Amino acid sequence: MAKGYWVAHVDVRDPQVYERYRDANAVPFAEYGARFLVRGGRQEIREGAARKRTVVIEFDSYEKAVACYESAGYRAAKEIRDAVSDGDLVIVEGYDG
Repeated sequence: MAKGYWVAHVDVRDPQVYERYRDANAVPFAEYGARFLVRGGRQEIREGAARKRTVVIEFDSYEKAVACYESAGYRAAKEIRDAVSDGDLVIVEGYDG
């Protein structure tokens, strides 16, 4: 079964409030087995444009990745994030070749 991934690019306007989002997302991420592969860190834009922060989160399946995003726990965390950041997020199925 192919894994599922969240790939997010985010600009954070208020890092202190964003920490509350990180605290709030810990419960749903643990519940759905999320594993951070990339969580900020150094990056270089080589083509196109991107936001300042990149995050890649792995789930055991595409279905779990979608279910986590749609969960009540994550929706509550997302409300905190939405107030202090701008971002793009895609949920993508991994290659299982």
